[in-house]
Amino acid sequence: MSQYPDFNVLTATCPSRTSLARIANKWTAMVVIALANGRMRFGDLRTMVDGISGKVLTDTLRDLERDGLVARHAYAEMPPRVEYELTTLGHTLHMPLQALGRWAEEHIEEVLAARETYDARH
Repeated sequence: MSQYPDFNVLTATCPSRTSLARIANKWTAMVVIALANGRMRFGDLRTMVDGISGKVLTDTLRDLERDGLVARHAYAEMPPRVEYELTTLGHTLHMPLQALGRWAEEHIEEVLAARETYDARH
């Protein structure tokens, strides 16, 4: 028997809501997708996730590390080197987020057309 109660993300007090909020963040999804192929340095990750600021990437990586989704590896070198990679738990999140990314790419034309129709009415 689990030490935790049954979780329900639709309940206001459920702690799983914070995980869902983190996962639903656009930068989280992009970072997880980018890290799917292995370890990356901060600068390479920032280049791959086009448009993310250094501060937002730092905050996102810290949050993902805190949640056990990303591991940070610091090397005692000069200059210092830090790499990030998905943990085993983080890899379980990759497939669903990659599927969402693919959905967004495959359906963007329909979404844009719907926006145009909506905007023309309002």
